[in-house]
Amino acid sequence: MGFLLESLKASIHLIVTWDPAFSHAVWTSLYVSAWSIVFASLLGIPAGLAVGLTEFSLKRPVITMLNSLMAVPTVLIGLLVYGFVSRQGPFGGLGLLFTPAAIIVGDALLAAPIVANLALSSVRGSNTAILPTAMTLGGSRFQSVLKLLSEIRFGMMAAVISGFGRVVSEVGVAMMLGGNIFGYTRTMTTAIALETSKGEFAFGIALGLILMAVALAVNIVFQFLQRR
Repeated sequence: MGFLLESLKASIHLIVTWDPAFSHAVWTSLYVSAWSIVFASLLGIPAGLAVGLTEFSLKRPVITMLNSLMAVPTVLIGLLVYGFVSRQGPFGGLGLLFTPAAIIVGDALLAAPIVANLALSSVRGSNTAILPTAMTLGGSRFQSVLKLLSEIRFGMMAAVISGFGRVVSEVGVAMMLGGNIFGYTRTMTTAIALETSKGEFAFGIALGLILMAVALAVNIVFQFLQRR
């Protein structure tokens, strides 16, 4: 018990003093997670809307595939992207491997199915009369979809937040595509794994507390927007 208390005290000291190695891991995580969820939303929200608002013969298999992709292991995404951006891959000339950009690509692909599925669920749970009513009142198809989005905006926000929670806490993609390079691609999760294996338990606790604080802050903002 004394070991845990001492580690907790040391972790609080790291947070208060904002150690450079500690702070860089935090900012790298927030940077790659923010950009990842932006790109995941640009992919996932239109995909969820398209599947939810249109009828086609393969709709059920597509929904099943989206559900399956939600559970895809992070290391599998990392392996797939690694094959494309490695020196022997088709995009090897871009020099993306072991850069924050590679992590962003992998995390965006990881979060996109989550965002798409939750966006699809929001569409399917919405009032089906919104679109035809808006079009009857003279709105175009695009304007009608915008009206639908305004009605299900909280579901869309929940989709984005869920995707963000997925990418900010994952390890496999960041480790495989970023390489855990100190001062460059080391994120909170990869730093926790590395420092804990080195016996730096307090460092891991400090980063874990920051992860929890980020999750809490995101949910507080979401609840605030719901009340507004």
